[in-house]
Amino acid sequence: MTHEAFWSHWSWPLATALLALAFALLVLRQWRLRRRAHQLAWTAGLLFFSVAAFLESWSESTGSWNPVVYRVYIVLAASLVGFLGLGTLYLLTRNRIWGHSYLVFNVVCLAVFAWGAARTDLVLEKLVPGITVGGQALGPGGTFPRVMSLFFNIPGTILLLGGAVLSAWRFSRKAEFAYRMWANVLIALGTLVIAFVGARARLGETAGLYPAEMAASALLFWGFLLAGTLDRASRRTIGPSGEPAA
Repeated sequence: MTHEAFWSHWSWPLATALLALAFALLVLRQWRLRRRAHQLAWTAGLLFFSVAAFLESWSESTGSWNPVVYRVYIVLAASLVGFLGLGTLYLLTRNRIWGHSYLVFNVVCLAVFAWGAARTDLVLEKLVPGITVGGQALGPGGTFPRVMSLFFNIPGTILLLGGAVLSAWRFSRKAEFAYRMWANVLIALGTLVIAFVGARARLGETAGLYPAEMAASALLFWGFLLAGTLDRASRRTIGPSGEPAA
C-alpha cells in the first residue's frame, strides 16, 4: 500500500462514522432525559457527520460515486456544522428566539441546497472516488448550489468555536470547573480542525483529510465526555445543560 493509499483508505472515514454515531446516540440519550433544544440540534449535526463519513468510506471501498449518493453526501457534509453551531446557540442564549430563528435559517438553506444539488447537472469528470471530489462536481466555486455551503460553514463555525472559547473562559475563572474549561478547549480544537480541513477540501487540497476528520470527531467526543462528568462538582451548582446554575 502506497503512502497516499494508506491515508485515503476507507477505514479512516468508517472509524469516523462509527465514532460520530456513538457520539450522536449519547447526545440523543441526554435529550431523552432532559429535553434540551441544544441536545437535539447537536444530535442532528452529529448524525449528518456520521452518514457523510460512512458515504466517504463507501465511495473509497467501492471505487465509485453513485450520483444520487453523492448529492446526499455533499448536502449532509456541507450542512452539519450549521446544526452543531445551532446547538451551541441554543445552549448559550436564554432567549429562544435567536435559536429558533437560526433553526429556520438552517432548514431553509438545507432545503434550497438539497433542491439545487438534486437539479444540478454534475461535472462527471470530477465525480471520482473519495473525498477528492469535494464539492467540485457541483460546479465552479461561487456558483449555485455549491455556494450554499458557505451559509452553513461560516456562521456554524463562528458559533461552535466562539461558544467553546467563551465557555472555556467562563469556566477558567472557577477552579472547581477546570475540567469543563479543558472540555471546551478540546471542542474548540476539534472545531478548528473541521473548519481547516473543510476549507482545504473546498480548494481541492484533500491530503490527510480522512484522518483529520477522525481526529476532529475524537476531540469533540473527548470534550463532550469530559464536560459530562458532572459528579466532579456539586449537582446543585450545575444546571441541567452543563452550564453553572443561576
